Amino acid sequence: MKTTSTPGVDRSHPLAVVVVGASGDLALKKIFPALFALYCQDLLPTQFHIVGFARSEMTNDAFRARVEEKLTCRYVPGQQCDELMKNFLSRCTYVSGNYDSSDSYRQLHKELEHIKTDAPENRVFYMAIPPFLFLDVAHALHDAELVSDEKEQGWSRVVIEKPFGSDRATSDELTESMRQVFSENQTYRIDHYLGKEVIQNLLVLRFANLIFDPIWNRNHIKNVRISWTENLSLQGRAGYFDEYGIIRDVMQNHLLQMVALVAMEQPVALNSTYVRDEKVKALRAVKPIPLGDVVVAQYGPGAVNGKQHFGYLQEKGTPEGSITPTYAAAALKINNRRWDGVPFLIRAGKGMSDSKTEIRIRFQSMPGNIFAQAAKGLPENELVIQVQPDAGLTMRIVNRVPGLGIRLDETKLDLRYSSAFEGAIPDAYESLILDVIQGDKSLFIRADELEAAWDIFTPVLHELEAKNVEPESYEFGSGGPEAADALAARFGAKW
Repeated sequence: MKTTSTPGVDRSHPLAVVVVGASGDLALKKIFPALFALYCQDLLPTQFHIVGFARSEMTNDAFRARVEEKLTCRYVPGQQCDELMKNFLSRCTYVSGNYDSSDSYRQLHKELEHIKTDAPENRVFYMAIPPFLFLDVAHALHDAELVSDEKEQGWSRVVIEKPFGSDRATSDELTESMRQVFSENQTYRIDHYLGKEVIQNLLVLRFANLIFDPIWNRNHIKNVRISWTENLSLQGRAGYFDEYGIIRDVMQNHLLQMVALVAMEQPVALNSTYVRDEKVKALRAVKPIPLGDVVVAQYGPGAVNGKQHFGYLQEKGTPEGSITPTYAAAALKINNRRWDGVPFLIRAGKGMSDSKTEIRIRFQSMPGNIFAQAAKGLPENELVIQVQPDAGLTMRIVNRVPGLGIRLDETKLDLRYSSAFEGAIPDAYESLILDVIQGDKSLFIRADELEAAWDIFTPVLHELEAKNVEPESYEFGSGGPEAADALAARFGAKW
């Protein structure tokens, strides 16, 4: 999906990366390790520095010690890594302050001015903070004169994490308010699933292999199922999660992005504008989901691998009597010539039996099959795109079993990324942060793309909330609620 053929950076301008929310899990577990990985691969400018900003009081040494705990030597093991880690940490400094305080960001401005550079400085502001803080931080950055005008030397770019609003209206309001500080061109709405190697490979799979193009339509595909499951509890995040629920947290963004990549038409050329144009067209063709095509559920007590887990209502931070779903399944219908009549079934759930994300494309039955009797009971061909935990592609086909007589069975053509490709597979955040620095927006969400995605879910979200729809119940560690199986069965499918 990337539009740049080889990684490279503009080394003529120094770079400052300001991580707002630097003491949180996202920054420590994902952002700083990704920046270090890029540094180890010589993919950052010669002159760069990283400034962490958060409310916690912390010295530079304490901040560096916390960052160091999460860094790994994936690309340069041994003594060389130790030296690189030391040099990287020496470029990391910390400023504490209030997120909505212009004075705090003026102190940050002074910190940046103390770092001498040879040329105008480019700046990335990564907002690793809850979405309700975005606007306060953006305006405080502006008031502190940290955001450069696009016409000046040295650009400024902002990275924000989902969820982008809670429905179409709040999303539009956030977009418009952020534009008062950062233009659309300066704004990078990140969805880390788009940085995963298998997801980036979807366009290559579809448009670089002639074998798939003639059969990628309603004449040959029976259904598409996209599934995201976790066998984890909320682990202290119940208070945050309860504000959004599984539809806003996973389905409206991660899963819809996968739908768009499976369903879109071939772009005119491989650049960010054309790729995102086709994704928007695909999403605009998806009909708003009626309430009857949605199942919502909430996990109760149960066990995974012998370990007992609380139900959602017993989780610390969950409001009493909450009806926030931890599981949802929906049937999407795409109103265009390619996909008319092909159900796209999507589901997301926490507290499930396993943790995995996959796309399953089930093909139609073979017409006039001369092996129908021998193949009785065998499923139709299926392409499985495994996103995580073990990235890979599997094609399920029917083969003759060696021996006397004719006996058929399903077999797999299997490609595992871990065995097929040498070297470390980049983390999604490595790929996406490099794209921000390069100015490649192919893997980021455009404003009109966000509008189209919210238009699919906003009506049913409002209806669920207006009617106080009680979620179904399912046991922690199970395969989900029976109602979801019934929904899939209505469309001739199984999860």
